[in-house]
Amino acid sequence: MYQDKELVCKDCGKTFIFTAGEQEFYAEKGFQNEPQRCKECRAAKKAAIKSSREYYTATCASCGGEAKVPFQPRDDRPVYCSECYSKMKEAE
Repeated sequence: MYQDKELVCKDCGKTFIFTAGEQEFYAEKGFQNEPQRCKECRAAKKAAIKSSREYYTATCASCGGEAKVPFQPRDDRPVYCSECYSKMKEAE
């Protein structure tokens, strides 16, 4: 049903293959548009966004350790470190 397509990256101009498997994945997820960037440019864009994100330091409500979070903590909501948050998710 799907066939590999050759696309052109809108950032670097390099051609890349949009594989049949990727097309099937996009269809399963309900994505309407084809990718416009090659894998390298997509990764670079993600890294740029992630590095520009501001992190805040808070105290973990469970263990009392330091937690770095990408949002401004509020006094009325508990904040958990990554380890405690993972344990809570597993317990659900």
